[in-house]
Amino acid sequence: MVFRYSFEKLEINKDSSDSKLELMSATQGCVLSQSLCSFDRSCGFSQKNWYLLICLLLAKHGSWLNGIRKNIFDKDICISTLEHIVPKRSRSRVRARPGGDCDGQASSDCLLPGLHDDMALDSLAWACRSDYPSLACLNRRFNLLINSGYLYKLRRQLGIVEHWIYLACSLMPWEAFDPIRQRWMRLPRMPCDECFSCADKESLAVGTQLLVFGRELSGFAIWMYNLVNRSWSRCPLMNLPRCLFGSSSQAEIAIVAGGSDKNGQVLKSAELYNSELGCWEALPDMNSPRKMCSGFFMDRKFYVIGGMSSNTDSLTCGEEYNLETRTWRRIRNMYPHGNRATQSPPLVAVVNNQLYAADQSTNQVKKYDKVNNVWNVVRTLPVRADNYNGWGLAFKACGDKLLVVGGHRGSEGEVIVLHFWRPEDGLAGEIDWDVLSVKERAGAFVYNCAVMGC
Repeated sequence: MVFRYSFEKLEINKDSSDSKLELMSATQGCVLSQSLCSFDRSCGFSQKNWYLLICLLLAKHGSWLNGIRKNIFDKDICISTLEHIVPKRSRSRVRARPGGDCDGQASSDCLLPGLHDDMALDSLAWACRSDYPSLACLNRRFNLLINSGYLYKLRRQLGIVEHWIYLACSLMPWEAFDPIRQRWMRLPRMPCDECFSCADKESLAVGTQLLVFGRELSGFAIWMYNLVNRSWSRCPLMNLPRCLFGSSSQAEIAIVAGGSDKNGQVLKSAELYNSELGCWEALPDMNSPRKMCSGFFMDRKFYVIGGMSSNTDSLTCGEEYNLETRTWRRIRNMYPHGNRATQSPPLVAVVNNQLYAADQSTNQVKKYDKVNNVWNVVRTLPVRADNYNGWGLAFKACGDKLLVVGGHRGSEGEVIVLHFWRPEDGLAGEIDWDVLSVKERAGAFVYNCAVMGC
């Protein structure tokens, strides 16, 4: 990676008639120079850190540079951080809390000397969250900012979302995969007892938290991995602890519904979890008890489909929960084939507000027709789901993509393959599944998978 020590002055395009654009651009160049000089004198930053911060500002305010001949970096410079920072769409400005009144003079009270903190925070929010640990190492104030979690709240206000995939496989403890940087990251070891480690578990990503549900020697337990402080801790238990429930998340809230209690009784109760408050709230009961069901958010409502009302009776109806009216509505024949006791809960995912399901018996992806309450086949799965009746396979939404995570046994051993397909790119036969990543020495069975968008 090559860096220059000096920033060359921005040249204003003389043909531009936008005087405001010229003024802002000239001011931008002045601020960058002041920031660099201030950091050089007082902070002892490395060149990499200087350029990281400057790139953040240039990326955020890139629209100011239209029509301007800029020669800030030499053409042979390659800075990987810029590649994924530039926003792809225009956005409205959200003012964050001001941390200091900076008038162009270097100040220890400012995140970036020469800039108001609301502008600096707005810029930092657009950085890849893979860079946040590095930013936390710049100085004490950046460390406090990153570890406060405030940038994630600001990202949510600005509509900035990056999706990471969290996996636990047969030969691999929990790891996170960053699709943008194509990087796998191992999570710290979960400080649970041996019973929790060996028992079946369920997982759910909500806000900046990964919740893992299971059983310890003392009973039901929930362990929480916090993305902000990168550590595990216990999460408060539900008002009525359970397993084999349907669940889904939206922003900072999640809903769990149905399941079985410690005595094996099938439940029709539901609860809402708020990740920012760290508490559970009881919701009205569903119309029918069910376990081994699946949940999802669609059209700003929460749905539950599939499952069993007992050890032998399969359910074909679905239920819709309206968060505004706090009422449940039964939808007849929403999952007409149901799922048997030996099958996994329905493998469902919502992409672009459309519901898809992976059929465990036919190895097909189906799309739900909301108007006619029917399912239509759209393509074939890239892996076999019928080998283990849908178990050991993950079918998730990852932004605008459908994600299928499954094991593969080849001549070089067992690997986990992450396949994806964008429904908007075409239907069956028009485009094949792409491979997002291959994880070697992970086994061939997916125990848990969750996608965190923040």
